[in-house]
Amino acid sequence: MHRLLLLLAPLLLAAAPEPRTVRVRLHTDAGPITLALDARRAPKTTANFLLYVDDGRFEGTTFFRAARARTRPGGFVEGGIGTDPRRVLPPVPLEPTSRTGLTHSDGAISMARWERPDSATGNFSIMVGPNPGMDARPGRPGYAVFGRVIAGMDVVKRILAAPTAGGSGAMKGQMLVRPVRILRAERLDGAARPTGRPKPWTLGL
Repeated sequence: MHRLLLLLAPLLLAAAPEPRTVRVRLHTDAGPITLALDARRAPKTTANFLLYVDDGRFEGTTFFRAARARTRPGGFVEGGIGTDPRRVLPPVPLEPTSRTGLTHSDGAISMARWERPDSATGNFSIMVGPNPGMDARPGRPGYAVFGRVIAGMDVVKRILAAPTAGGSGAMKGQMLVRPVRILRAERLDGAARPTGRPKPWTLGL
């Protein structure tokens, strides 16, 4: 019986439901940032982010953007896989704030996306101060909030204050002169569920 339980353990872990809140720690070269992801209200967005964590897809990526608000203190920082096609997974459907009840408040983490609503992959933003213009409203789908920072906002604020230059369009002048490296992303709750896909970025291709 004991041997049977050992054999079944991986299957039982894989079938276990995700905790309602999943903590993730981002280890950066500017210090650690700990997130609490809301798997209850934003399950698809949280599951997408955790795939990147569990696969190691954030290791060696960066925070590359600091968007400082022009008329008030705050703004947001953006990080993740950038445009690296070796790390990208299929896009996730948008879970708008009008459906989840989550908002772009201070410390919120939100999925970055392209122009199409259902285009978020492996880039994300962390709010410094409220950014209600990123919430969904009539005629604008907004962005998907899926958790918040519970430790390390001092690190986020240092990233936001770092020198910027370059960029174009909406990102003009917002690219970090020295991007902050994400050394690794560590899941603190629940069992890891890697995709099992190849990892070409580890081969130096």
